Amino acid sequence: MIMRIGIDLGGSKIELLALDPQGQERYRKRVPTPRGDYGATLKTVTGLVGECEETLGTKGTVGVGIPGALSLATGRVKNSNSTCLIGRPFKQDLEQALGREVRMANDANCFALSEATDGAGKGANVVFGVILGTGVGGGVVVNGRVLTGPNAIAGEWGHNPLPLPRGDDLPLPECYCGRQGCVEAYLSGPALARDAGAGIDAPQIVARAAQGDARCEAALARYEERLARALASVVNVLDPDVIVLGGGLSNVDRLYANVPRLWLPYVFSDQVSTRLARHVHGDSSGVRGAAWLWSS
Repeated sequence: MIMRIGIDLGGSKIELLALDPQGQERYRKRVPTPRGDYGATLKTVTGLVGECEETLGTKGTVGVGIPGALSLATGRVKNSNSTCLIGRPFKQDLEQALGREVRMANDANCFALSEATDGAGKGANVVFGVILGTGVGGGVVVNGRVLTGPNAIAGEWGHNPLPLPRGDDLPLPECYCGRQGCVEAYLSGPALARDAGAGIDAPQIVARAAQGDARCEAALARYEERLARALASVVNVLDPDVIVLGGGLSNVDRLYANVPRLWLPYVFSDQVSTRLARHVHGDSSGVRGAAWLWSS
């Protein structure tokens, strides 16, 4: 029995999922991502695959979602917020370590594919999948097919400037990509934590805001308004049927009520029919999309 193995390589965690031929989950494991260590990252991914196959007693195809893209010119990783991957032949190295072909795609593309297939975007013509986590990514699925583009950057809204910066958006924050004021520099989990201060992470900010903490409430309100502006620019260009949120911050319930209300003044239309939807298959739904890279 041939298994389909998917791997989601994130900035803070690496997750593996194995699906049987009927698409049912057979194995899942999540481990921390080695920070800034390419060799350790490669070893961790290889070890996860080996452990999975030993447990299930069978080998599988391997698909990987990465926080970046493979350069069509060199085959090496580019545009990754896991900077230790940049310029590395990760696909080739992983294939050599595993002794088989590996299919690799942007993690947000994998997430969008998963949710467009049988998740929150099922049946929609145009789905924009958003990752709000250690980094900020996006993927586009049109009529069930991932849109990649000739530069392999379709959906990369996180490295556009935050639209219409206001006084409380200044000074423009530095982004790992070398630019200032990128959407990712405002809307990632670490960005929210920096904005709130006090050395607390995003889940703590949400919890404290719900308990009436004024500083955390203000940080969340700024986050929602910035997310609304950023997504409005996507609606103006792509006009998707649905925007599906993934990544750790997609679990913040209040986003789904507040952001569509806040994006109204920025969308160039007399009405906005685009839905903002929560993932169906979990905040790391992209691991399923990675497994499905072998389904076509």
